[in-house]
Amino acid sequence: MTLKLGLWLLWAGFIAYILLLAPPLHLGETLTLLKNIFTLQWAAINPIILSLFSLVGIWLLIYSSLLFIDGRMQSIPFWPFAITSVGSGVLGLLPYLALREPNQQFSGQKDAFLNLLDSHLYGIVLTFSTLVLFVYGFALGDWGDYVQQFQSDRFINGMSLAFCLFYVLFPTVVGDDMARRRFPNAEVFLAVAFVPLLGSLAYLCLRPPLVSSTISEESLRTNR
Repeated sequence: MTLKLGLWLLWAGFIAYILLLAPPLHLGETLTLLKNIFTLQWAAINPIILSLFSLVGIWLLIYSSLLFIDGRMQSIPFWPFAITSVGSGVLGLLPYLALREPNQQFSGQKDAFLNLLDSHLYGIVLTFSTLVLFVYGFALGDWGDYVQQFQSDRFINGMSLAFCLFYVLFPTVVGDDMARRRFPNAEVFLAVAFVPLLGSLAYLCLRPPLVSSTISEESLRTNR
């Protein structure tokens, strides 16, 4: 209950910060930035900002690899929150984290989609993409311009803080995923929890395959 309350307060607090305390929203510049991103006019964008935008997407894919599986055994599915998160980032994810119940089992067979999310190849592709984005952003980016935009632009400021929140929130779901795979190892949990982003990606690359349970989904939901 304390965790749920904390997550709801974090969700409400982040919304309040974005609306009341963050730098001004420059709508025209934000729309131009998004247009340049989606039309592949990347030369007009600071590589740090382009990398950061892409890494937020990487975080959503990391969470998806855990929460679509988790949602199978919840009273609420994850997919509506996944769709919302595409447009709102961590604000779309937080309500699911607050509403879900602890869940350390999985029932039934994995379909093709869950097999993809559960595969080591999925984690390897995300890790390679992340390393490319890091090199691109650090090697070619203009840090002075990024800091100036972080301090003066609501979209860049909020996106940067959302990236950090994805990291902070990951420990709330990875423990259950480890238990579903039957290796609740404290050292692994700490490594995943405290190494920003790369620890989470290493977990996806190395975690053992999900073991199906003979317990029915309906029984697990009823027992909650």
